[in-house]
Amino acid sequence: MKRHLDLAALDTALENVHRAGVPGLFAEVRDGDQVWRGAVGVADVDTGRPVTAGMRHRVGSVTKTFTAAAVLQQVESGRIGLDTPIGRYLPELVPGERGDAITVRMLINHTSGLAEYLPYAYPSLKALPVLADTGPRSLDDHRFTRFDPVELIGMGVSAPAAGAPGGTPGVYSNTNYLLLDRLLEQVTGTTAERCITRNVIERAGLRDTAFPAGPYVDGPHSQLYEAWFGMIDPPRDYSVYDMSWTGPSASLISTVADLNRFYRLLLAGEIVSPSSLAQMRRTVPIVSQEGKTIDYGLGLYPLEGPGEGTFWGHGGTVWGGGALAVIRADGKRQLAVAVNLQRWNRLDSSGEPQPHPIDDALAALHRVAMYG
Repeated sequence: MKRHLDLAALDTALENVHRAGVPGLFAEVRDGDQVWRGAVGVADVDTGRPVTAGMRHRVGSVTKTFTAAAVLQQVESGRIGLDTPIGRYLPELVPGERGDAITVRMLINHTSGLAEYLPYAYPSLKALPVLADTGPRSLDDHRFTRFDPVELIGMGVSAPAAGAPGGTPGVYSNTNYLLLDRLLEQVTGTTAERCITRNVIERAGLRDTAFPAGPYVDGPHSQLYEAWFGMIDPPRDYSVYDMSWTGPSASLISTVADLNRFYRLLLAGEIVSPSSLAQMRRTVPIVSQEGKTIDYGLGLYPLEGPGEGTFWGHGGTVWGGGALAVIRADGKRQLAVAVNLQRWNRLDSSGEPQPHPIDDALAALHRVAMYG
């Protein structure tokens, strides 16, 4: 049998990320029927408990693909208009001219111009995305805070606009997806979590994917170590955390196997219709949270690399944890990876993150996993 995955190279690449400084990471790579799963390092730096490839993990904004799919299902049923102004559905949350100008599509692809609420909910992060004066204090202050999503939306809507509705490049903003959660609740008569669970997670047959019921991760999982650009040294465990600060738009818990299954079914047209999937892959330029201009679709974005084929997927971070899940356009090659350390880059005097060996090691892992 011809082997399409270089198993030894994948093992080495995963080990190199650990050696570069990530306490623990695990991944699943698929090529057709061939599957490789790997796990290196520790899930708990104090006890030495090892990570395993089947662990559950907070996947952050990878959740946005699930949210976008749920919204597009409602578009297919006629309950939501993709190019209908959000003010027609939620006039009390986005009132006046902005409500008339911002469409559902602009929320999904981050071209609404609505600002990010996070620096207002977490005052010590007020300098984002300029990091020179930022600090991690708010992360501890709000470990068990139960945020009201309407208040978070209000922070983003009332903040100075990040751009004009529909203008490009757009600016990535979690305010957009909190509004999409409220939209789902309005048109379905149930919570966004229940809507996404019933129509996306259960439809895809994902057995280890769920929204958290509280601040804890159920089942086998890793601790999550946040360094906040070297300001938390040693990195602090934030695996126990109330996720209402991000709501259903980025709070999902999953496994690398479930993420690969979800994206495989999505690109096969089994979660949304082929026409909806085509809409998801229509991209516009936006500025990411890292300040880079990227192409972004409807809850999906493309990754181009040195090999053949475009990959589609999404990345995500929470305090201490990160994940990336991507699939080649033909559906045959996939990568899902989870790491238990975040914001490892220290800052220079101007507040710019400095290169770190982890960056190169992760990039090498992605190359080997995606392109061989």
